[in-house]
Amino acid sequence: MPASGPIAKPLPTAEGALAAAMAATDRTIQESRCLVIGFGRIGKLLACRLRGLAAQVAVSARRQEHLAWIRALGYAPLRTDRLEGRLRPFHLIFNTVPALVLDRKRLEEIRPDCVIIDVASSPGGVDVSAARELGIAALQELALPGRVAPLTAARAVRDAIGYILEERGEPI
Repeated sequence: MPASGPIAKPLPTAEGALAAAMAATDRTIQESRCLVIGFGRIGKLLACRLRGLAAQVAVSARRQEHLAWIRALGYAPLRTDRLEGRLRPFHLIFNTVPALVLDRKRLEEIRPDCVIIDVASSPGGVDVSAARELGIAALQELALPGRVAPLTAARAVRDAIGYILEERGEPI
């Protein structure tokens, strides 16, 4: 199987999140203050690409190991469970955590010109209805791989099936 198989789904998700952010904001990514919530496969790729576009990048995580990596990679580390009082500076917030992280209380702290892009699996991590009531742009960008890069997404599914069959010892 190709080495790119395991990142085939997170990569178009990260790129699609960037495209959604660029379409939804009136500022460039360069020098924007960005927060990536979650340091899993998508969060890692997204943070890297944001830095590549010269954004100021903060990343939140729960695990100490992830926070150490975030710090070592030069991102500003934040604890996901301690975001209260720290959200106001961000122009763009990308959520990758599939559990409610940005509830009404946290959304009330966010600047009115902030754009939130939620790419987490269902149910997502943003109270979108509360964000709308507060006048904050919050986009749920579900199924990005299939919409942004259908060929890459199809290859990812094919590769995943191949990996499963290989692990079971079945013919590919």
